[in-house]
Order: sequence, then structure tokens, then C-alpha cells
Amino acid sequence: MRTRRRQPDVPAPDDPWNEIVPGLWMGGHEFRRQSGQLEFAVVRDEFDLVQTLLRLPGHGPDPGVEHHVWPIPDGPLDGTQLAGVMRLAEAACQALDAGRRVLVRCYHGYNRSGLVVAHALMRRGESAEGAIRLIRDRRSPWALHNELFVEYLRTGLSTARLLEELAE
Repeated sequence: MRTRRRQPDVPAPDDPWNEIVPGLWMGGHEFRRQSGQLEFAVVRDEFDLVQTLLRLPGHGPDPGVEHHVWPIPDGPLDGTQLAGVMRLAEAACQALDAGRRVLVRCYHGYNRSGLVVAHALMRRGESAEGAIRLIRDRRSPWALHNELFVEYLRTGLSTARLLEELAE
């Protein structure tokens, strides 16, 4: 399964990860230093829970850190993949409620992680538009540039999942 498309017009983020709301961070596996040099973002033990939507060897987290891996494409998702996104968002909310620090990450930390983080914010009462705006303000204007993911959020993941399963 191909999980990441090359998009040369999309710049790497300036930070490995950014805090979207207290305790909930969004990030990726690569970022650009102020010098312009690309660098790998390696998670050690900065977070209590790391959720990975694209797993690359050597990017952490350290042993002992709770790590959920659910590889999904940066494109159309089937009902099972959407259900996994919903489970990750629920686990992130439970961890936040317990006072734990959560990182949700994908390649650049824009789309796949944005989908999970936005759904978590919506579970906590934020509107789809409010969640998208907050993520773009705190992570990058490039966050959630995948219009399909934005439509999933506007439709609601439960509804999008049902529609995907009916189409199969």
C-alpha cells in the first residue's frame, strides 16, 4: 500500500511538532531547520502516547512509550481505515483526559495527523471548521490541504465511514 504521495509544491514544516491544544501535539517525520536543511524528527520520550499514521524505522518513540501505529494513505480511506482514525482520536481524548501528552504524526504532520487531531477536537466539542482553523493556525497553513480529508471532517467521520462501507 502506498501511504504517501510526493508533493514537491508542499513545503516541509518548520517544526517537528506543534501543540494544537494543551497536551495534544501534531507532527511529522521530517522538518526544515531555519538554515533550510531538512532534518528527521525523531521522538524519544517527550510524549506519553505517540500515534503514528506512517511508520518509518528509526523515528521512535523510545521503548516504554505507548505507541499506536495505524498506516493510512494520504488519499481516499475505506470504512476500516476511517474506523481506525476514529479509534485513534478516541484514544487521544482519553489520554488527554488522563493528563497525558499525546503526539499524532504522519510524514509532514499535515493531513493524516490533521484528520485524527481534528476528529479528536470535534469529539471535545469543536466544530469541523473550528478544528481545521485551529490546526492550520497552530501547525501550518499547509495542514489539512487534502480536500478529501476536509470533506470527511465536514461530513463527520461516522457518516463518511457509513457511506464508504455502503459503496464497497
